[in-house]
Amino acid sequence: MRKPTTDELEHALARAAAMRAAEDDPDFLAKSLLSLSERVGYLEKVYEAVEHYMHSGQGVREHSQLMRALEAARRGESQAQGQNPRDWGLT
Repeated sequence: MRKPTTDELEHALARAAAMRAAEDDPDFLAKSLLSLSERVGYLEKVYEAVEHYMHSGQGVREHSQLMRALEAARRGESQAQGQNPRDWGLT
């Protein structure tokens, strides 16, 4: 399946947010879409940081950026699970 266009995704996310605000989400589709969208956003940043790190000679600065992106993804995942995220002091 092809991924949605930017416009399609923005429309779906806006509709999902409206459904959650109206408490009209009996099958948790809106909640799921919003949660997955947030998680994908964190993971895309990790992916970008890994790509940059691997193509930049694996420098110290790029490693630091990669670690910050990974920690942000971890915090987001912990928050999504209702846990207190660990703070590694990398932000």
